[in-house]
Order: sequence, then structure tokens, then C-alpha cells
Amino acid sequence: MNNAIKIKAIVPAAGIGFRMNSQIPKQYIKIGTMTILEHTLNKLLNHPKIDKVIVAISPKDDLFNTLSVATHPKISVVLGGATRANSVLAGLQSLDDNDWALVHDAARPCVDKEDISRLIETVINSQRGGILAMRISDTIKRAFHDNDTVIENSLDRNYLWGAATPQLFKVAELKSCLQQALNYHVAITDEASAIEYCGGHPLLVECRRDNIKITCPEDIALATFYLTNHIFDR
Repeated sequence: MNNAIKIKAIVPAAGIGFRMNSQIPKQYIKIGTMTILEHTLNKLLNHPKIDKVIVAISPKDDLFNTLSVATHPKISVVLGGATRANSVLAGLQSLDDNDWALVHDAARPCVDKEDISRLIETVINSQRGGILAMRISDTIKRAFHDNDTVIENSLDRNYLWGAATPQLFKVAELKSCLQQALNYHVAITDEASAIEYCGGHPLLVECRRDNIKITCPEDIALATFYLTNHIFDR
């Protein structure tokens, strides 16, 4: 891999997180002495291949500027939009089309440095976008379309992965695909789904299973365990 290549990270952090049932957006809930967002940003800021981190925040956000990390020289802020895709697009606007954009969930503070490195190396060496993901170990059931509490059939888990982040793509490709999906009102749940909509087939790079996304209140306890026990210090 070319050692001169530097990666630009984008962290969409304009969401509210309704499922957390919190009075503040979930990224500002504290684990230990830092917010979830600070834990996440520090993982990216401390990676040697990442030279810039763009944080997309809500226009109504009055908390980000109170964080000490807000003044970090690698950090820049843009105003996010109503959806994840809008927020990521806002971050992409300030980047060169030839840059590589690494998009990471604000609520994934447990991502491992070595997994990020492996994703970057795999993508840059292949010159093809890719994502961190986990092989599915549970038996997966598909429900009926007209009754989603009744099993229709089981799926072959050998070919199923759970998408995670970071996800790494060329700026020009990701910008174009996100815009096309938004223009046609296509539901985009992650960056890879925008690339898939345009006919692309991103790479799957296996990551640790503790790269959890904090979504519900019970996820806080698990993330606290991972972060406070220094599982990632190596």
C-alpha cells in the first residue's frame, strides 16, 4: 500500500437516536469521562492513515462545541441533513473527488484500530471500495411480508454478513451514488447500499464482533465493558 495515501474520515452525527429513549442525542451520552462521540472520534484521530475527520452535526446541535475534541486540528465540522445520506454528502462536498472517504458511525466507539488498517489496506490495494462486516452466526429467519411476526423460511447464513463501519470509497463514486439514490428516493441505510444501487459490488472485510453499534439502552453496558476494560489497547 502507498504510504503517502491519507484517508479523510466522515462521521455523520446529526441524528437523534429515538430508540435510545434519551433526552440528549445518543452520541452525547457519556461512557466513563467521555461521550460516545468522543470515544469514536479519538479512534479515528489516532489512526496514522487518517489525516482529517469531518463531523456532520445537526444545525440545532449545541453540544459538539462544548467537547474538548471539537478544537482538534484534524477536526472540521459541517451541518448535516435530515438523513444519513444527506449528512455524508455534506461531508463529501469539501473533499477532492480523488480522495478516499472513510465513513464511520458516530455510535461505533469500539472499532478496532487493526480492523481499520486492514480495511484501508484491502481497499487501497484493490482500488475497490469496501466495508467492515461480521459473518452472521445466528440462524436467520425471514418473516412473511404481510405478517412480520410469522416465519416464512430460514436463510443460508453462509452467505450472510452484518454490515458495520467504517466503509471506504472514492469520493467521486460515493458522492455520485448517494446523489442518485436521493434523487430517486431510494432508502439508503449505509454507504455500500448507495454503491450497490449504482451497480457496484463493494468488498467485505471481516472485523471483530465487538465493533458494536450503540442503538438501544442495553448496548451502553456492553460498550462500557469493552471500552473501560481496554480491550482495544494493543
